[in-house]
Amino acid sequence: MLVTLKQIAEELGISVATVSKALKEYSDVSKRTRALVRETAHRLNYKPNSFAVNLRTKESKTIGIIIPEIVHHFFSSVIKGIVSQAEKKGYLVIMLQSNESYDLEKKQLDLLISKRVDGILISLANATGNFDHIKNVISQDIPLVMFDKIAKVVNCSKVIIDDRKAAYMATQYLINIGCKKIAHFRGPLLPQNSIDRFLGYKQALLDNNITYDSSLVYINECSDKSFEEGKKNAKQLLKDHKDVDGIFINTDLVAIGAMTLFLEKGIKIPEQINIVGFSNWFMSSVISPSLTTVDQPGFKMGKKAFKILYKEMMAKKKNKNFDYKQVVLDTELVIRDSTNN
Repeated sequence: MLVTLKQIAEELGISVATVSKALKEYSDVSKRTRALVRETAHRLNYKPNSFAVNLRTKESKTIGIIIPEIVHHFFSSVIKGIVSQAEKKGYLVIMLQSNESYDLEKKQLDLLISKRVDGILISLANATGNFDHIKNVISQDIPLVMFDKIAKVVNCSKVIIDDRKAAYMATQYLINIGCKKIAHFRGPLLPQNSIDRFLGYKQALLDNNITYDSSLVYINECSDKSFEEGKKNAKQLLKDHKDVDGIFINTDLVAIGAMTLFLEKGIKIPEQINIVGFSNWFMSSVISPSLTTVDQPGFKMGKKAFKILYKEMMAKKKNKNFDYKQVVLDTELVIRDSTNN
């Protein structure tokens, strides 16, 4: 049973107003009374009525996060970064997983709005090609920050990496170590980061006078079965292009699936084929051979995304204008044994 201010007041023989002021440290209540009220409230296990506090402050002290998948190492790192900062500011985090579904993503946004969250952090589902639901949130003056998988056409703050630059760097590295025929496992068609990684790969080929061949690009159709997709693409690659000596792969889990298939078929890595992944998942360093990959700063991305959201929420609270920000975090290539380094 919840303890009320009235019960504390009756216990001490003072008014409810005095109890309320004492708990808020009002100076017109004596120090002795304030200490007595705090002690009694603690003894009776009094908890403030959060709903009443929210009505008064117009804050819920909650934020919502929508991510495509929780089990992914990168997104779990992002979440840790967000929570580390949210807790410091006293915010409760409501975490939702869209499962790469556009319809579910829309429902989850509606749910967060109904919960009156103070702000929303979102990484878009692969299936999201229409952004009206995102624009609707922003039109309601609810602070929203996109991270990782974003929509360029939506006007809001964003925290990203330069996927095109990172993919270019990865492909250029394969060229530098002598690869002549480089394939790309590009992931689903829709997400912006998948598009940008493909464009970075393609540009690196063109800049090095290597003819772009669309038959060397393999699309992942089932984003929730990345390991199996990697094996499937690798098996098809061996049928289509036995002379490929390098692959740039969109995510580490797909890369690990591909490596598993190659090793099962007796293909030596990196002697016969060099492989570069993307994200620096923890498994990348413990598999054999270990995977050369692009490191995505997930924890740092989460921290930065919350800090920007917090600034926007504070600006809204003070009825001040807020200029949207776009932060591009640096990436680096982590060179391991899956390439001839």
